[in-house]
Amino acid sequence: MDAEKKKRLAEKGWVSTSIQDFLGLAPDEMAYIELKLQLSRELRARRNEKGLTQAALAELIKSSQSRVAKMEKSDATVSVDLLVRSLFALDATVEDIAQALTTA
Repeated sequence: MDAEKKKRLAEKGWVSTSIQDFLGLAPDEMAYIELKLQLSRELRARRNEKGLTQAALAELIKSSQSRVAKMEKSDATVSVDLLVRSLFALDATVEDIAQALTTA
């Protein structure tokens, strides 16, 4: 949000805050969320680079298209383990995943 808009809202009594503050998340909880988000982004990017549909990726990892959609949206029901295993199925290396996490 730009500074001018933030100022106008504050003048009207609105308070702006971060997601972390709003939800009362500890730094480690926020770091975990960011990790999942970045893995989800990387999964979508790699799938697109390979020209695969969600259904094709689902078949590759023996899952469903709806599960892949949830993975790409970083749904709370998706584990980090599943995201990492799916990235490996798309030929990502440990170094690729580390790179994706450090360029967030």
